[in-house]
Amino acid sequence: MGLLKEGINEVIATTRDNAAPMGIILRSGSHTMVVFHGSHTSQNISRYGWVVANIVYDPVLYVKTAFSDLEPRYFSLETVGDLVVQRLSRAEAWVAFRAEVTRDTGEALVVNLTPLREEVCSPTIHPVNRGFSSVIEATIHATRYIRREDSQLGRLISHHASIVRRCGGPREKEALALLEEILFRECGFRAT
Repeated sequence: MGLLKEGINEVIATTRDNAAPMGIILRSGSHTMVVFHGSHTSQNISRYGWVVANIVYDPVLYVKTAFSDLEPRYFSLETVGDLVVQRLSRAEAWVAFRAEVTRDTGEALVVNLTPLREEVCSPTIHPVNRGFSSVIEATIHATRYIRREDSQLGRLISHHASIVRRCGGPREKEALALLEEILFRECGFRAT
């Protein structure tokens, strides 16, 4: 299996009736992830023992899944060995994993992932787009900013917002507008 590459792969992870942006870590041939307590993802991994890494090139979907639940129509069922898993219907590719919690830090679960199956659904080439990358970065910072309004995180969000405005296409700008709306509604923050 080889869809995910060495380092941290930003994907939308699906568990039962849930989707959220996550980093799947691949180091020395081992897949792991760190999942914070209190999330649907951590609860579902502990309960069901599987996760699917969905490779998606839709910045709006990254923002939506970071802050809200998706409707059932976004998911497709797949049978992988003895498991029935859910993936995103519009995933360009996906990897199903058996997930085993190996450590609880008190704040998060460290999860060992065993790849079971991967599939490419639509082999599309995406050139590097700094706007897309900055939507991902701004979204990660925003999830943390909402929990604790840290001025450094606010500066990072604003920095990435300026890159999206300069380098992004219409979909990246739509994702940024959604992110800015969520940040203002949740904590009164406006990216400059």
